Amino acid sequence: MSEEQKGKLTMGVTRLYEKVPLDRIGVLIGHEGKIKDELMRRTRTIITVDSTTGTVIIEPATPNTTALELMKARDVVRAIAYGFSPERAFRLLDEDQVLLVIDLKQYVGDKPNHLQRVKGRIIGEGGKTRRIIEEMTGTYISIYKHYVAIIGDFESANIAKNAIELLIEGRRHGTVYRYIERETFLEKRRKMRQLWKEKI
Repeated sequence: MSEEQKGKLTMGVTRLYEKVPLDRIGVLIGHEGKIKDELMRRTRTIITVDSTTGTVIIEPATPNTTALELMKARDVVRAIAYGFSPERAFRLLDEDQVLLVIDLKQYVGDKPNHLQRVKGRIIGEGGKTRRIIEEMTGTYISIYKHYVAIIGDFESANIAKNAIELLIEGRRHGTVYRYIERETFLEKRRKMRQLWKEKI
């Protein structure tokens, strides 16, 4: 997308709305408003937070604010809403980073014991499973309420998402780790081929 196209898109998108859980509002704003101020500065946006309802409004701060900047600001707000620390959420400001969200209720229903069991499989003892998936895929993973959120580049985030879905389905942890190894190897090989083609 060219800069001109991004600019034109912005004119059609005057403001974006998000809803943030009340227990995450303080994290979004930060001490003395530092997190919100940094996000506004880095995305050239104006962010208004209603602390009583959790409604967040994101608007362009300048005529030059692009649609991409608005959407990146919204991604960071969403990531914080899904339990990520601001430091991890700010990774989404990089152009190649995406936020993927899995709603566990869509897989196991809303019975608390089912949700706890599945969350336990994804987190692992002492957070071991989540940590292994993060390290193998180079992603960040947050488990908040009945959501699993993933931050990473498009390919890595999707590998992590598929791995988590396999765990939800009841696959063995070893099987899931082997799946990640295979997919990340194939992805690296694909990228190497692409680089090679570009050099020729």
